[in-house]
Amino acid sequence: MSVICPDAPAWDAFVSAHPRAHVLQLSAWGELKSAFGWSAERVALTDAQGRITAGAQLLFKPLPFRLGTLAYLPMGGYVSDESQWDALWQAVRQTARRRASVLLKWEAGCYLEAPAPDFAAWGFRPSAQTVQPPNTIYVALDDDEAMLARMNQGTRRKVRQSLKHNIRYYEAQASDVAKFTALMQATGARNAFGVHAPDYYALAYRLFVPSHAALILAEHEGDTLAGVMVFALGNTAWYLYGASADHKRNLMASYGVQWQAMQWARARGCRYYDMWGIPDAPEAELEAQFEARNDGLWGVYGFKRGWGGRVVRSVGAWDLPYRPLLYQAYQLTLRLRHSP
Repeated sequence: MSVICPDAPAWDAFVSAHPRAHVLQLSAWGELKSAFGWSAERVALTDAQGRITAGAQLLFKPLPFRLGTLAYLPMGGYVSDESQWDALWQAVRQTARRRASVLLKWEAGCYLEAPAPDFAAWGFRPSAQTVQPPNTIYVALDDDEAMLARMNQGTRRKVRQSLKHNIRYYEAQASDVAKFTALMQATGARNAFGVHAPDYYALAYRLFVPSHAALILAEHEGDTLAGVMVFALGNTAWYLYGASADHKRNLMASYGVQWQAMQWARARGCRYYDMWGIPDAPEAELEAQFEARNDGLWGVYGFKRGWGGRVVRSVGAWDLPYRPLLYQAYQLTLRLRHSP
């Protein structure tokens, strides 16, 4: 067994073939984040024939006060055999040490069809500081009638309404990305949440479309009304970015464009559509409070719940401290930053 830093084609082939393949482990995601404050590095184990059998794509970001770096493992890593975990963590640790990492933060994602790992057995401890939203809704992508039947009455009516009024739904070209970024800015201002810079979405488009993503727009009489950037790999699609205009909201284009994204994902063979991010609360609390709250992800829960999916919580974030004293300093800075 050898430890290597695989090139992008070899790594992407390995990720794509894994049962838990996730778009955040593709080399393109590392390239995207590397353009906006992170750096990426891949570490892999190979067999005697040089084939990758285990690995992880890591993202690194400087910590405040020059403490070192945060090593972040999103939605990976992958092993072909459970016995390979110890060797993979050793290789990850060596890479992290070279990058002066204070800790490894691991967000392994959702486990729908397999048992979750035993994080504590490897020294990880649960962390309240997450990078990705830990709670989500999964929509099953089967046939249209079954999907419509699972929706609540209001969402089903709005989807059907969105298919009227001569709205044009189409997969955008590179020249259309500016329309989407304008929608993102308007949506962020309207709902008081942060959005990425226009260059971020433009680069995401160049890196992922058409191999692993589509940007679907809705247009009516020359007005761009809504857009969704949806990503897909293996049996899952992820709704990572979406936006809508302030005008003509009665045409329900934001529902129509979401419906078209689901159609696109199903045509690619996806079984699940991840709505990507709802408040991190039990389902009973979500249902009891969503009509009264509009802060944070509560503002989108009402929209996402209507599609007939099921609430699924990921295994959350787990930290593996590499430098205990600096890790304590890092924790202190987090507490000070979030104190009243």
